[in-house]
Amino acid sequence: MMEWLQSELKHSPEILLFLSLAIGFWIGKFQFGKFQFGGVAGSLLVAVILSLIGVPVDNGVKAILFALFIYAVGFESGPQFFKSLGPESIKEILLAIFMAVCGLITVLVMAKIFHLDKGLAAGLAAGGMTQSAIIGTAGDALSRLDLPLVEIQKMQANVAIGYAVTYIFGSLGAIIVCVNILPRFMGREIRDDALKAQSERLKGAFELTPGQELAVPELVGRIYKVEQANGKSVADIEQKGSSVTIERLKRKDKFIDISPETVLLTDDIVLVVGRRAGVVAISNHIGTELQSSSGMEVVMDTTDVILNNSEYLNRTLGDIKANTPTSLKHGIYVLRIKRKGEALPLIDETVLRQGDIVTVYGNQNDLNRLIKQAGTALPESLKTDWVFHGAGLVVGLIIGLFVIRIGGVPLTLGAGGGALLSGLLFGWLRSRNQLHGNMPLAASQLLKDLGLAGFVAAVGLQSGLQAIHTIRDSGLSLFLIGVVVTLVPLLLSMLFARYVLRYNNVAVMAGALSGSRSANPAFGGVLDKAGNSIPTVPFAITYALANVFLTLLGPLIVGLV
Repeated sequence: MMEWLQSELKHSPEILLFLSLAIGFWIGKFQFGKFQFGGVAGSLLVAVILSLIGVPVDNGVKAILFALFIYAVGFESGPQFFKSLGPESIKEILLAIFMAVCGLITVLVMAKIFHLDKGLAAGLAAGGMTQSAIIGTAGDALSRLDLPLVEIQKMQANVAIGYAVTYIFGSLGAIIVCVNILPRFMGREIRDDALKAQSERLKGAFELTPGQELAVPELVGRIYKVEQANGKSVADIEQKGSSVTIERLKRKDKFIDISPETVLLTDDIVLVVGRRAGVVAISNHIGTELQSSSGMEVVMDTTDVILNNSEYLNRTLGDIKANTPTSLKHGIYVLRIKRKGEALPLIDETVLRQGDIVTVYGNQNDLNRLIKQAGTALPESLKTDWVFHGAGLVVGLIIGLFVIRIGGVPLTLGAGGGALLSGLLFGWLRSRNQLHGNMPLAASQLLKDLGLAGFVAAVGLQSGLQAIHTIRDSGLSLFLIGVVVTLVPLLLSMLFARYVLRYNNVAVMAGALSGSRSANPAFGGVLDKAGNSIPTVPFAITYALANVFLTLLGPLIVGLV
């Protein structure tokens, strides 16, 4: 039966990959108290079990999935990442250094206590800290030792054994610490702190996801039967309120064209649109509010406009509001202003610059008038600009090919680090020119979910069987030593981040902690819990540093054990 299953699945190993995802995400939904595996950890566990069938997944599939995930993460956070670089990122630098030092000391202590040779010690570091590059740097360092070839080859084989036994828990343990232990240690949930940080970044503005809307909307439309406003002009009524317009007028079941001079008569039906406070303020000046009236429905649109008319550049919002003709601004409501992905406060002192994205609300005729005068409408599309993003992935993968040697030690970002760097760069370029590089939120989320979960499932299918066999042959001692190598640096770094570096936000701290351990699956779990991109910037900084610092552990362990 097993032989038949193996022979069939070898022709289509992707069945096991997607089966790992389906069952893994199902398992990930179960909650035990406050502990929940999540889809990423669930997929990893299921993949390890399915690896017993003995059908591996090609390395190319794993590389593609991870590149898609990490590129999408970088693209989403590019503008904020480059803005955050500077003295304020010193905490991330110190955390990455501390994690690497703790990892080195832990491995050296374990090797001393349990009499591990150089190869096993390096393999424990590579697997327990999920830094596969250590295999290469350690193997290269071993080849330079003045020892018999047979002994060197044995130690190089031990690197792979130590890695295989400890890599699975290296991934799972980081998920448990960053996603489950850290929030309990801090006494707050990742989601809550991610929302808090996002609110601070947006300066109090709301950023709603698809399907969400405010229970008390800022802009409203109400229908009134004219009573008190008899004999008043449309302009008279609009001037009594702040940011309100009369959008439709019905008189004796006939619709009347509206102008500022139009006079309202008793029993007219009017539709008033505007900011909630303004509409409520003038209601007593019009008449009785009606629940509905036939034909009074008006479709309103929301459009993003790229500001590029020099007439409005380098002027304050208050100046523009005060000195723009009423005929141009009538019926137009500014919802938000963004600059390079960052929300600007909607206050009179805000200065508008070239390329600012102004989100406006109104009927289509009013919006067309504004767009013609102020700038270019940002086209909405459900399609991803694969010319832009295909080029981004190519650039990232090419960056990952470069190897720099320092003192004989090869340092490289690899495909993952290159794709992350490219994603950050192309995300920043997108923020500078919004006409190119479209990637809808749903498309980005799909790349992140499928990319990360598929990557860890491929790791489980590749390494799970070898790890299980090694544990069975050598006992649990090597596995348990790997557990120590995984958990001790993480827990010590968690304490260091909290009490020395003074991290207060759980979401930010979780992103930095997972990045300092180059723990991609853990970061995916953190991102899933956060529900937004807040953990990404600290992760990107520490992840880039960890790829260098942890890679250096290979030759250091070989030299010190």
